[in-house]
Order: sequence, then structure tokens, then C-alpha cells
Amino acid sequence: MTACRFALFAIAVAAFGQEARLTPSVNNAHPILAIGSPAPDFELPGIDDRIHKLSEYKDPILVVMFICNHCPTSQLYEGRMKKLVDDYQSKGVGFVGIEPNDPNAIQLGELGYTDVSDSFEEMKIRAEYRHFNFPYLYDGETQAVAQAYGVQATPHVYIFDKERRLRYEGRIDNAQRESLVKIRDARAALDALLAGQPVAVAHTPAFGCSTKWKSKIDSHLQELKRIEAAPVTLEAATADDLKKLRTNPTGKVLLVNFWATWCGPCLTEFPGLETTFRMFRHRDFDMVTVATNYPDERAGVMKLLQEQHASSRNLQFASEDTYAMQAAFDAKWDAGVPFTMLIAPGGKVLFQQQGEVDVIALRRVILANLENETYVGHPAYWAAR
Repeated sequence: MTACRFALFAIAVAAFGQEARLTPSVNNAHPILAIGSPAPDFELPGIDDRIHKLSEYKDPILVVMFICNHCPTSQLYEGRMKKLVDDYQSKGVGFVGIEPNDPNAIQLGELGYTDVSDSFEEMKIRAEYRHFNFPYLYDGETQAVAQAYGVQATPHVYIFDKERRLRYEGRIDNAQRESLVKIRDARAALDALLAGQPVAVAHTPAFGCSTKWKSKIDSHLQELKRIEAAPVTLEAATADDLKKLRTNPTGKVLLVNFWATWCGPCLTEFPGLETTFRMFRHRDFDMVTVATNYPDERAGVMKLLQEQHASSRNLQFASEDTYAMQAAFDAKWDAGVPFTMLIAPGGKVLFQQQGEVDVIALRRVILANLENETYVGHPAYWAAR
């Protein structure tokens, strides 16, 4: 990587809290499978809870697609991958998706563009949400298959002929933003193989988020240590403070969660909300928790916040008049806790929930309303299914 590209990479990491989306250099520790090589065998669990083997795919041509949940580039290719399946499955082309990442090697700061990470159970959530029409297999346990194929990034596709020899590997097309696509590399390779012709361009660079190898687990552990070491603060909030909070003068999408130490559902959802804050805090997003406990219960509130390493902004009712405090924030809030509201800059309500929230559904609403400048077109992914 040249000095200039390295500088760009560093700037992107600092600005967005996650990896830069540059075409990765080939990782010498994980060399790409050479054109003409036989397909490496695999035996992997699928989201249907069955074990899938290479030998079960009998179509004359096989497309192996290495994809993941957390990468925004991989996300933007999901629709195109489904369209490939629709267009070529009837022509004798088989498809299988494989998730290569170890979820324990992914930092929370790298989850700023996703609702879920890359665990096996979270793969099921993504496949259902996006209606995947192809098998989706998990290699994150050992990463032996990803190593054998030399997966550089997600997405990274490999196309094999009827003898299961590799005839194409690399990108699906030449632009992660579909409206800018001019070269449809994977389709060109499939069309050539179906016509009995050699593939004109057998290798293209993969483009997306780098494979999360187990060697990165230490960086994830270091991140968790930083989270646990971050200071936890608690401020008393007056009625006027809550009125101002409701207007959201922050310039960011603001999540406000009202809770109490004696509220079971509040304590159940609290860790997921804090994780959400840690995922999105590097974007135009902020979170405030508001304990509805009486002022003299501050010690108990602080104890729980410290247990949760709650480094977001934390408030507590400064008055024993709970009903007046409720009305100060929102006159229509006429029930108890938990109560959660997502507010756009300027005060527009984007989401609200009386009672325990579905954290994953909430993350999707947040993602659909975050800034568009850091990855143009990405919020639309969350607004349409």
C-alpha cells in the first residue's frame, strides 16, 4: 500500500470507527486460490441447521460466495446476489454463500453499519430479514474453508466449472453502488462458461471489508477493556432539562431510554441498548439513559450503570414528582417504563416504544435514519427489504 493510500486508510478508521473500504492487498498469509485449482472441499453448518458438503452441489457450474452480515459493502450486494440466483439457477448454476469471519475478531466499532454481527445465530436473522434464496453456511468456527479459498474480503466470489476447477474469482461487478455498475464480471464469467467459452477475465480484485481472521481477536479484547475502563457519570435532570432533551438539539439521531432499577424489562433490554450505542457512536448518533428512580436512590442507579459500563450520557430524575417529569418530556407518555424514543435532529419522533424494545428492529430504524454522507445509498438498504 502506498504512503498516500495508507494515510487515507488511517483517516477513514479515525473518522468512522471502522475499517476503510479500500480494495485490500492480497494477504500473503491467506493466498487466493489459483485459477484452475480444484474446489477445496467443505463440510459446514448452514442456517437450516444441516451440515452442507461440496459434494451435494450437483449443478454443472457452482458459485461460492463469501459474504457476511456486518460489512456494508456485502450488504449492498445482497440484492444482486439474489438476482444472480434468480437469473442463473434454472440454467444449471448452483449457488452457496459462506460466512468466513470469526465474530470474536470483530470490534464493536466495526459494527457501525449493521444490525447484527457475524455469529451463526445472527446469520439466521439476516437471511430471514433479507429473504436469502441460497444456502448460507458458517465457517467462522475454524475458518479452514476461508483459508483454503484465500478469501480477502466480503464479498468475494469463486466460480467453478463442471469439473469443479476454478475459472473465475474476485468481485461481482465493478461498483458497490449498483447505479454506478458498468462491468458485471461474475455474469460475464457465467455466460462464458455456459456457452462453453473460456472466461476472458478470470481474476478481479475483491472489494469490501477485510476477512476477520482469528488473529484479530486480541484487538477485540483490547476494545472491551477500553469500554470497561471508560468513566461512568450520572447527572440529575430537571423538568426543564427533559423538555430540552425532547427537542434534540444535538444535531444527531438521539436515542432516549427511560428506565428504573426495579424494572425487570428495563434491565433485560439495557445491555442491548448500550451495545447499540457502542456500535453507532462513531456516526451521527447519541444515546441518553434516564433513570426514573427517586433522587435519593442515586447510589443504586449508579451501581447498576457501573455494572453495565454505561459510558453514554446518563440522567436521573431530579424530582420526586414522577408524573410532572413524564409530562415535561412528552405529554402523551402516560404509562411506565421502559419507555424508548428515537428522535431526529430538531425533535421529529422516528420511533417510540412503551415497554421492552426489539433491539435489532430498533437498530434498523436507526440505520435507516443516519447520515448518508459516509456511505451514500446505505440508509436505503434498511428502508427497503
